[in-house]
Amino acid sequence: MSLVEEITRLESEALERIGQADSLESVGELHVQYLGRKGSLVAILRQLGKLPPEEKKIVGARANQARVRLESEFKTAQARFETDEGGSVFDPTLPGTAQRAGTVHIINQVMGEICQTFYGMGFQISQGPHVETDYFNFESLNFPPDHPARDMQDTFFVEGGRLLRTHTTPVQTRELANSKPPIKILAPGKTFRNEAISTRAHVSFHQVDGFLVDEGVTMADLKGCLVAFCRSFFGEELKLKWRPSYFPFTEPSAEVDISCFLCKGKGCQLCKYSGWLEILGCGMIDPAVLEMAGHDPEKYTGYAFGIGVERVAMLKYKINDIRLFFNNNVRFLRQFF
Repeated sequence: MSLVEEITRLESEALERIGQADSLESVGELHVQYLGRKGSLVAILRQLGKLPPEEKKIVGARANQARVRLESEFKTAQARFETDEGGSVFDPTLPGTAQRAGTVHIINQVMGEICQTFYGMGFQISQGPHVETDYFNFESLNFPPDHPARDMQDTFFVEGGRLLRTHTTPVQTRELANSKPPIKILAPGKTFRNEAISTRAHVSFHQVDGFLVDEGVTMADLKGCLVAFCRSFFGEELKLKWRPSYFPFTEPSAEVDISCFLCKGKGCQLCKYSGWLEILGCGMIDPAVLEMAGHDPEKYTGYAFGIGVERVAMLKYKINDIRLFFNNNVRFLRQFF
């Protein structure tokens, strides 16, 4: 066999083996075997010095042609395997990458649960603006001009004599002014107060206010409504305690305590060893509020209540710092996914 025929055989053999290579390492081994310093093609080129000039020219040209083609094929194979190892080829045996699904924020979850409970009792949802007038936030709710809530230390005032609402109760007087009894409204939303931020207080928080106005509404109706809500939200075994209180827009007024669901009323750190937890304020709508809204207080009566969403969420889920709801700590929020 002549050297030209040997070169052709080596070229064909190398091309076939390159096509059969199954990894970048095997391609590298073939490159060394055929084109390395001690490779098969280099061994043939070392015999050129023994050939006659004419034959040397023919064999040299053929060997160079084979070398160029093989180099090209090796580069193509190397590029293919480098791309594959970079991850472009799908491997069905690899474990999947889990994608975390988003969810509703814990405050919106709790507020939605509260609203759903009262919606089942026939309450309709109503919304109001965050920036309110002094009339709807204070005057229409029977706040006297010298009431401390009107002070700048308690309220955020903005331009034009307006303010950031300090409660969602202004929705009550807006609805009373524009509707005729019977009225049964629930007003969830964000409120603002000029308070120092601490573990129990924040400048922005959420409330759910509710009220019912109709003929013959009594305190017994209010108690029945709130007992049903509290037991639905916290558990059927819950006990409630009503304490006299004061709110400018209700008379009589009360605050509601529930038996501590952690210690079952025996006393613990959560309830400060009293056995009771305060959760909301309520009362019968003051006749002056009804009269300012254009309704006859001799004919109509009503009740109202206000629930702090953060407060009941902290009690239900045993959260000890209100700031956790607002600092976007994903590790905290994932507990409620």
